[in-house]
Amino acid sequence: MNERLRRAMLRRGLDLEGLAEAAEVSGKSVERWIRGDVVPYPRTRYRVATLLQEDESYLWPGAVDKASLTGAELVSAWPRRTDVPKHLWTDLLRQAQRSVDYLAFAGLFLTEEHPEWLPLLRERAEAGARVRLLVGDPDGAQLAARDTEKEIGGGVAGRVAAVLSYYRPLAGAIQIRLHDTPLYNSIYRFDDEMLVNAHVYGILAAYTPVMRLRRVDGAYFNTYLESFERVWASARPLDGAG
Repeated sequence: MNERLRRAMLRRGLDLEGLAEAAEVSGKSVERWIRGDVVPYPRTRYRVATLLQEDESYLWPGAVDKASLTGAELVSAWPRRTDVPKHLWTDLLRQAQRSVDYLAFAGLFLTEEHPEWLPLLRERAEAGARVRLLVGDPDGAQLAARDTEKEIGGGVAGRVAAVLSYYRPLAGAIQIRLHDTPLYNSIYRFDDEMLVNAHVYGILAAYTPVMRLRRVDGAYFNTYLESFERVWASARPLDGAG
């Protein structure tokens, strides 16, 4: 049974006949796909994946040459966060329809350098997107440790307090949790796009590398998404966040 295909159809509200009509194939063909008896031809795979808003390598992992997808998720990279095109952060947020996930100690640059960030965040939440923010726990050991790193110069706790003052008014529309985990990367996820800011000992995150990922077969994307989910599960809700 191709459970991935079956569940993707359910998420899009398509039954067997509905997908068959949209994909311009017979109902029996779709039935055989779901049973796992056959795999569609490449052109049909692409059409079905587009209809279901999934990647074909997710729906039929055995049919796609993994070697040819190596590195395909890595769209671009910058040596410093300050090199990322400024408009990209809000462009990705504006396009998000389903999920916005954010893991950082503070990420104050988003609220202070991008006037559109907070209004867009509320707009996305009110439009039905799930918005989850993970911010460093002011009472946690990890935030204190980051504050004492050589060359950092302290002040991380102050930036966390400042960023929480921006996000508290949105607590009724979005989910906010405080984490006390070692932060190897800051993660900013917008549906199937992600920006990953690597953390380097003794260097501020603004001056460390950023990768832009786009979900293809999940080799990169799902690794960071799993990391986010683990931190989310261990974090505590911000008071007043519901």
